[in-house]
Amino acid sequence: MPSQQLDRGLITVEISHKLLCLFSADVSESSDSYRIEIPKREIETGNVEPGETYRVALISPDEDTGSKQSADRSRSPDEPQPPVEPGELRYVEIEDLGKQGDGIARVERGYVIIVPDTDVGERVKIEVTEVKSNFAVGERVEEPV
Repeated sequence: MPSQQLDRGLITVEISHKLLCLFSADVSESSDSYRIEIPKREIETGNVEPGETYRVALISPDEDTGSKQSADRSRSPDEPQPPVEPGELRYVEIEDLGKQGDGIARVERGYVIIVPDTDVGERVKIEVTEVKSNFAVGERVEEPV
């Protein structure tokens, strides 16, 4: 399988089967260069190793989405933004079960991701499908065997 298409409603992206991780990041200036920081979770999950060299692809933000995100950030600068975004793929460990039996995973800053059809102790790959200020919902992504 050379690549996979992901249709998020606004754009369609070709995703290589060699994709190790996917996250959103801001570009920051650092003396005479610019930086994109890799989230600590990518190192902790073993997707990325410090000291290794990787190819990086940047996807330009959709104009409407970029404007909405900028507006959201400017509305509440003191309030931390959720550490996940819709469409983001990541590995999580189910730590607890909610009242309705859904799996509960906690990520950065204790932020909760609800993952239906999972059990405590499972480590699963998910796609974040819904993001709220205090929790997100993710769906299990089956990995090819």
